[in-house]
Order: sequence, then structure tokens, then C-alpha cells
Amino acid sequence: MIDVKPLVNRVLTQAEQNELTPDQVITLLKEGNQRFIAGTLTSRDHSKQVRDAAQGQYPKAVILSCLDSRIPVEDVFDRGIGDIFVARVAGNFQNTDILGSMEFACKLSGAKLVFVLGHENCGAISGAIDGAKLGNITSMLTNIQPAIDHFSKYEGDKTSQNKEFVHMVAEQNVLETINGIRKNSPVLHEMEKQGKIKIVGGIYNMDTGKVSLLED
Repeated sequence: MIDVKPLVNRVLTQAEQNELTPDQVITLLKEGNQRFIAGTLTSRDHSKQVRDAAQGQYPKAVILSCLDSRIPVEDVFDRGIGDIFVARVAGNFQNTDILGSMEFACKLSGAKLVFVLGHENCGAISGAIDGAKLGNITSMLTNIQPAIDHFSKYEGDKTSQNKEFVHMVAEQNVLETINGIRKNSPVLHEMEKQGKIKIVGGIYNMDTGKVSLLED
């Protein structure tokens, strides 16, 4: 286990945000995840941070996570008040509202990174694989279908009972979401081409708390 010491942080200023690069933000999130795994989360004075952040926000990143209650996003990356934007939807897929929120985060508020965070044992992924039908859940899960269709030639069991298949679809769903962000947001795509932001993804391991980045 890496010996990662706890830190005492404060709210980021605009000048500090401006100086950050996307790669630096990725490194900060990796280091924060190591502290989360090690149980050495940063000590923060939340009352003071609330007051310090009241007049403005200069977050480092916007993270699109699943709705799952077992993934406390700020803790997973050891981030505090004003550090990150967090969007949540079951299955961590992009849609118009989330894209608009990401554009606000990056273009208007200066965030340097878009991070799509999927996870193991995802109920939305399993439900989509099994064709779950219930109210609005039915149409919501169609957003995950492209990740399932990607494995049309897979010869194994294509049900949620096959943990290998569920894992494969969870990873592919993150990659599909990244591609969808680039395709459907010219604003973010152009910012990425200019090197102002990066769009990346990863998978959260429920057993260990580790976030592993995916190569797209």
C-alpha cells in the first residue's frame, strides 16, 4: 500500500484553477483516490469552505457518475467543497441536460477535465442487459444499449448472471459515453482538440475503492 499522507486543503482560487492542466487534474484525482483507498482522507474545515466558496466556484473537473449510493464521488477522489462538479444518472450516460451541464462546467466555469465514472456491479448495466421493463426505467436503459450491441459477436452468456459480460459492458458503456460527449458537444470536442480539457473515463471497483482509468 502506498503511504499517502492526509492533507489540509482550502477552496481553489480562479488563478490556481487557470494554472492547472488537464493532466495535473488527472494526477490529483489519482492521488485523491489513493488516499481514499488508504483511509487517509484530507482534513477539511467545511464550515470555512462554505463561506470561502460562497462568492464563486473554480472546480478542477466535472465527473459523470452513476446514481449508485455506494459511490461517494467526492470521497472517492478526496475532493472538497468547490473542487468538482458531479452529475449523476443511473448508468452514467450522457444526454442533452448533462452535456449542457458539462459545457457550463468547462466552458463557463473553467473545469479542466471531464471524467466518466462507471463501476462494477452496476444495476443499470445489469438491467439493460436483461431488458428490464418498468416505467421510465425502460426508456432510460436504452441509453446503455449501444454498449451491449458492441458485443454482438460475443459467444458467452449475455445475461447479468455472467459477471464477465457485465464487466465488459460496464467498461464499454464508459467508452460509448465518452464518444457520445465528443460527438454531441461541439463545445467540449473543440476544447479538447485545443488542449484546454481532456475527456477520460474509469471504472470504480466496489471491493477495493480503486478507480482504474480506461484507454479510449
